[in-house]
Amino acid sequence: MLSIITAIYNQKCMNELYWENLAKHTHSKFELIIVDNGSDDGSVEFFESVGAKIIRNGVNYSYPYCQNRGIEVAQYDWFVFLNNDIIVSPNWDKHIIDNMDFNGLDVAAACGLEQVETKIETRKLRRRWNKVKLIIALFGQTKPFLLLAHKLMYPNWASFCGQRHKKFEHKVRQGFLGNTVVMKRAALDKIGLWDERLQAADYDLYYRTLERSQKIGDIKPVHICLDTYVHHYIRLTSKQSFPPFFDKANLISIEDKWGKAKMNEYFELMSQ
Repeated sequence: MLSIITAIYNQKCMNELYWENLAKHTHSKFELIIVDNGSDDGSVEFFESVGAKIIRNGVNYSYPYCQNRGIEVAQYDWFVFLNNDIIVSPNWDKHIIDNMDFNGLDVAAACGLEQVETKIETRKLRRRWNKVKLIIALFGQTKPFLLLAHKLMYPNWASFCGQRHKKFEHKVRQGFLGNTVVMKRAALDKIGLWDERLQAADYDLYYRTLERSQKIGDIKPVHICLDTYVHHYIRLTSKQSFPPFFDKANLISIEDKWGKAKMNEYFELMSQ
């Protein structure tokens, strides 16, 4: 059973597409917790209509603040932190949990455009997407063109994802992607909640698991599950004007927390 936590601010077309694929492709029973940052385009009403649990911030809070509010009301022992601008693959949750159990992981991420098995293959995907996404830039971020771009990128989505799962079943590489993060509730006892001082909280999560694995050894660093692919529209749907973060005065940079030398050391380990 999954507690899926997603923060939103408007983007109703993307939210509808996100939900349709989540409902269609998720194998496990789940609750969807929507943390709303002041949407005024009908997104909240849409998610209410499909039975999601809504947390209304009223204003635009940073990513880690929203995730922690979701954790506070989550019922289940598997936390899943998903961006709203993604399309999940068939049985994505079963595949990533099977992979985590096989590799003894408490925290993991799906692979996607930002990172797959090699830098070369990642570049190939990104080059293709950079061409395909022009259709949305030209014709707008409406649902039909979001769907069309996805179709042009992956003519047969189920086949593309199925082939990846077959080829890379149970394969992982150390690292993270922030759009799809799966975490066991037990991991919170080891690494704690998301650090609300950091908008770059996905980097911080990776650094914290890596540091604890080195110092205590009771958790492995975040790994990317290469057999579970999720499409991320990346920054395409976030080019609208967002209100400034209400908690911006509390935010610090990732470098302020970890220091440049430690960041370079930990990032190098991920890049190997």
